[in-house]
Amino acid sequence: MANKTSQHILGTSANLLGFCLFIITSLHLTNKTENTLIDEFTSVVALLLTISCVFSFVSIRTENENRKYKLEQIADYLFFVSLIGIFGIIAFVIINYWQK
Repeated sequence: MANKTSQHILGTSANLLGFCLFIITSLHLTNKTENTLIDEFTSVVALLLTISCVFSFVSIRTENENRKYKLEQIADYLFFVSLIGIFGIIAFVIINYWQK
């Protein structure tokens, strides 16, 4: 039986996706995209969060318990990788802009 984390993953992934889009927009508005790779890394994390949202949503909607568990596990792994990516982005932003 699935452990019902999909509802939490879906909401949190959507919120973190908004955070990533805010970072990308901020970098483009300040014309800082030429100097760093932050927007590229953030785009990859945003894509992983979007895919995690999709798997989480499909996991909630499916009736098959085995499929529900597998989809939830995929969403969970993608979400965890995205969290590590967000940590890296924040560290990269701090390193690049702390000195200025």
